[in-house]
Amino acid sequence: MTMNLKATMNKSMNADETLDCYGLLCPMPIFKTAEKMKELQPGQVLEIIATDGGMKADIKAWCETTGNELLGLEESDGEYKAYVKKASKTG
Repeated sequence: MTMNLKATMNKSMNADETLDCYGLLCPMPIFKTAEKMKELQPGQVLEIIATDGGMKADIKAWCETTGNELLGLEESDGEYKAYVKKASKTG
C-alpha cells in the first residue's frame, strides 16, 4: 500500500481544505488535523502541510486508528503534504 501512495498523487489532487502545520512539532500536526477533520463532511479531503518528519508515520497511524483514508503523502525539500479523506459515518 505504501508504494502506491505516491503514485496516486498528481497535480489534479483537489483538497476541500488546507491545514498549515508549518513549524509545528509532534504531536501538534496530528492534534490540529484531528480538530480540523471535525469540521469536514464525510468524503471531503484535507491537505495537511507540515515540516515535521514524524508526520509521515504519524498520519498513517492516525488514519488507521480513526478510519479516515490516507489518499497520498508527498515529501519535497523538508515539506510534507498529506491528503486525508474523511471517513463516512457508520452505524
